[in-house]
Amino acid sequence: MKLSLSRRTLLSGAIAGTVLLGLPACSSAVGQQGSGEVEKGGTFTGGISTDLVPANFFTNSNAGVTTVIGLTYESLVSYPVDRLEPKPKLAESWTVSPDGRTVTLRLRDDVKFHTGRPFTSQDVAFSLRTYADPKWNGQLKSTAQAIESIGTDQPHTAVLKLKHPLGNLFDLLEIVPIVDEKTFSGVGDGSRYVGTGPFKFEKWTPNARLRFVKNPDYWVPERPYLDAVDISVVTDATALTNRLRSGQIDYAYGIGYHDIERLEKTGRFGKIQLAGAENQIYVGTNVTAEGLSDVRVRKAIAHALDRDRIIAEVFRGSGYPADLPWPKTSPAYDAKLNTTYRRDLAKAKALLADYGKKVPTLTYSYASPVPQYEATAQIVQANLKEIGIEVKLEPLDPPTFVAQLIGGKFKGLWTTYHSWAQYTPSTLTVSAYPFNALKNTSHYSSPAYTKNAEAAWKQTKGDSAEAKQAYAALSRDLLDGLFLIEIGIVEQRWAVSDKVKGVGYTKRSELVLTDARLTG
Repeated sequence: MKLSLSRRTLLSGAIAGTVLLGLPACSSAVGQQGSGEVEKGGTFTGGISTDLVPANFFTNSNAGVTTVIGLTYESLVSYPVDRLEPKPKLAESWTVSPDGRTVTLRLRDDVKFHTGRPFTSQDVAFSLRTYADPKWNGQLKSTAQAIESIGTDQPHTAVLKLKHPLGNLFDLLEIVPIVDEKTFSGVGDGSRYVGTGPFKFEKWTPNARLRFVKNPDYWVPERPYLDAVDISVVTDATALTNRLRSGQIDYAYGIGYHDIERLEKTGRFGKIQLAGAENQIYVGTNVTAEGLSDVRVRKAIAHALDRDRIIAEVFRGSGYPADLPWPKTSPAYDAKLNTTYRRDLAKAKALLADYGKKVPTLTYSYASPVPQYEATAQIVQANLKEIGIEVKLEPLDPPTFVAQLIGGKFKGLWTTYHSWAQYTPSTLTVSAYPFNALKNTSHYSSPAYTKNAEAAWKQTKGDSAEAKQAYAALSRDLLDGLFLIEIGIVEQRWAVSDKVKGVGYTKRSELVLTDARLTG
């Protein structure tokens, strides 16, 4: 068996491009777990707040999807969570032509799908072409569609010919899970998920449970340590917290930040801070709705928001206010521009006065029950009332909310997280549903924004000086058009018991348990 990386590298987590967290590093509470003997085997039990939606397999849109992909699938390359630097995964190495239009990937020759079938370049071609199919709503489908051809003459070499340079190509190669063509029909109905990852998908019971078992033929020696993974779907945050507290589960994704703090104080639980996998909390606007069609109203809303309060109270300081989507680690980050829309009620009221008409009551949608969204919506509702804008809250079940996000069906305002800004900046503006310059949830269109998004996307190198100039132009477009009103950059938190360690995550907040172990 070929192994190009050392055991020490494996243990550090670099091979997976994840943070692998022995819990003592997560919090002081978990540091008290002591010297309990670590044993191989056992079942990792966890809970998530949103169920798998098979049709959203390529969208990275909820915890059900990211759990399945993180445990069962792998990608061609992986990013460490703290930087945009591709590392080997299913592709051992690669070369890029000087013009940026030919990428040659050399693939591992010791990898098998869970069915026992060897992984080859044909699987690379099938996975990238399937992701590019609009029916799957993959948010980077435009980047996938810019691959003109995929050479598969050699089983362990894939040659990508691009229509034009793509500064975010490696984002795509890091994001797209390599799927099995022979069994892919099972993905659409949730009956079968076959990848090359450390765990085999066993069963999905809708609205109840996801079950995985160890892949005994995984290409990384001695991994995974666990025998099985059992994830319950618990949509009520209080019930999810109680399951963790009572010992029914050892991991929870979807409980409130206040609850995580209370759990930490017991000394039996800790948190995993998803640094490098930042999400952004924001207020979206349908620019075709009455009132919201005028940028002065949108700017008034931006000046009314109490970003500091939302970050402090709802997210317990796990983040920072921002007017632009880029986290501080992004090549597009600009500290000065991030204070463009400070909270200023007088300025907000002046903008509304200049608008000169009564803003009708606005419908404000969010996914429920998600504590962070509900709490954010309530604060925003109160903020807007201060400047004379009435808001009617509309909680939606998660599948309905995602369908409206993808289809651009919101009546007025909405709040959720968006992602992708932790990647190459052009990925956000040519890919993400809320930001896509060609078609977005807000129904916003601007020739300048479209031009600048394309210019940023077609850079030969995503971190070049030319690319950074293009990102600066995009930032100005976002602040001027203001079809999305950022609140802040947020690092999500998972809660875990002191019985597990080695839990990891990707830049897409996917659960990684390759090195996870249960303590005695």
